[in-house]
Amino acid sequence: MTPYHFPGRTAVLTGAASGIGEQLAYGLAARGSDLVLVDIDDARLQDVAGRIGRVHPGRAVRTIVADLADRAAVEGVATQVLAEHPAIGLLVNNAGMALGGRFDQVTVEEFERVMNVNFRAPMLLTHALLPALKASPGSHLVNVSSLFGLIAPAGQSAYSASKFALRGLSQVLHSELADDGIGVTTVHPGGVRTRIAESAIVGSGVPAAEVEPHRKVFAKLLTFPPEKAARQILDAVGKRKARVLIASSAKVPDLLARLLPVGHERIVRAATSARTSRRAPQGAAR
Repeated sequence: MTPYHFPGRTAVLTGAASGIGEQLAYGLAARGSDLVLVDIDDARLQDVAGRIGRVHPGRAVRTIVADLADRAAVEGVATQVLAEHPAIGLLVNNAGMALGGRFDQVTVEEFERVMNVNFRAPMLLTHALLPALKASPGSHLVNVSSLFGLIAPAGQSAYSASKFALRGLSQVLHSELADDGIGVTTVHPGGVRTRIAESAIVGSGVPAAEVEPHRKVFAKLLTFPPEKAARQILDAVGKRKARVLIASSAKVPDLLARLLPVGHERIVRAATSARTSRRAPQGAAR
């Protein structure tokens, strides 16, 4: 498959208002792509679009505000994109949300919201926009999974389920779409410095004393620069790589999971329990 060509093509990007998505937007504009940026946060999204307009005044930038947990909103995004761009070069399913708590501490509704944002929305958008991708020779699809699409630590049932599902769909599409000349890249970020810790929802059944210690542990692991992560992703797209692991915090657990398919779970559990115990305040449940 020939290298992906960025200039003069339209890229559709979800979760574009912050973190990796924001940096992907800047990187795509710098590489010559026009943009359709999607996010639930209107104010942040307009800030990103404004910066791109000032730095790259020749780029066309369209913003769409949508809650991707809502199926009708996702379908509305697809309808708008197809109406304005019958051919697109790149679709990046980056939007995601996290949910903390054991499986018995989260409600079905909370679990479903995570699945809807992290898996159903990418699936629906990809399905709806496939004709537009096929109409642009040499197009490409990126699905941003996670470190937790490689391993499944306790307390991350919904997030891991959604990211493993997205990983599975991506691998199937990598095989199926090759005949159409469409590349597919699955991205597994490790501890990238984004807003996911502060924006994560917590299961309704999680004791209040446990919330902040776990959030602090989670946030402390997010150190890898998002601009570097975005650059690695776009470089992988250009080279048509099927899989990208971002940061050693993804590479090491991936290696452990492959070497110790069952045994790595004990290592992950011990590591996360130790971190939480050191951070937990006196009297907090551990």
